[in-house]
Amino acid sequence: MKEPSCNKMPQEETLYDLAELFKVFGDSTRIKILFCLFDAERCVGDMAQLLNLTQTAVSHQLRVLKANKLVKCRRDGKSMFYSLADGHVHSILGQGMDHITE
Repeated sequence: MKEPSCNKMPQEETLYDLAELFKVFGDSTRIKILFCLFDAERCVGDMAQLLNLTQTAVSHQLRVLKANKLVKCRRDGKSMFYSLADGHVHSILGQGMDHITE
């Protein structure tokens, strides 16, 4: 991993995009959904039941997460199954938990 350096400051647009990504993590409902997907893919109905939320609320937050490339989905018949987009998302969540539980 590259170490940040003020001598090699990323472009303004890149920094803006990074700030926007971290804003997505600023909503506890979205964090709950991401942790619900931490170890397994799930459909909207299952997540809604596990998190005690409406399917509409879960779907809305999934759209935000998908737009920010944090989750991906696959269709199986009439159902859509969601999972974390990649290992980076898994690492961000894991490292965040490690940081706050030290």
